[in-house]
Amino acid sequence: MKFYIMNEIRVSIVEDNNDIRKALEQIIESSNDYILAGTCSNGEEALIKIPIFNPNVELMDIGLGGISGIEVVRKLKISYPGLLFMMCTIYDEDEKIFEALRAGANGYVLKKTSPAKLLEGIKELIKGGAPMSSQIASKVVTAFQQRPALLNQDTALDILSRKEKEILKMLSTGLLYKEIAENLSISAETVRKHVYHVYEKLNVSNRIEDVNKFYGR
Repeated sequence: MKFYIMNEIRVSIVEDNNDIRKALEQIIESSNDYILAGTCSNGEEALIKIPIFNPNVELMDIGLGGISGIEVVRKLKISYPGLLFMMCTIYDEDEKIFEALRAGANGYVLKKTSPAKLLEGIKELIKGGAPMSSQIASKVVTAFQQRPALLNQDTALDILSRKEKEILKMLSTGLLYKEIAENLSISAETVRKHVYHVYEKLNVSNRIEDVNKFYGR
């Protein structure tokens, strides 16, 4: 796990909507902690320019018209495994969420997330966490609740621990890492590690088949 010094963090953006892209640019440029490394308006451009921009964090849209943001993540993660991808999208459908996680996304927030929470999410990524908005956490929790029988099987399908499921439920209510830590009498760093492991378990390539079975696909 790689850590970075704040205010040296380079962030680039892939977003096909001009207004949203400009808004994201302003959010990054208004922060004293990050440097805007560059922006792209489509997936084809992103595959070429992101290696040139050399960002630490990539804010990635999903619906890009041509090559999707998920496919961009999947392709670039092979050559740049240390690049942190934050999916910043309007999509909150189960399929999009888990497809992004399996592709290698490190965080997933909705575009309606406030600027302050978006910047906090980037900070979580840099610290080694895996930011997940409450809406997304709720979707993950629901997916597990819809497969209760599988959760009781002592097999690889039971991929999340009891503590990980408990933390996801708290995230889904909108609690912050610090608040979850206080409720569980553990450190915020421990909460961060648990959420990171949730992402890790859901996006490791050799577990894709098990994850698909878990969700009944």
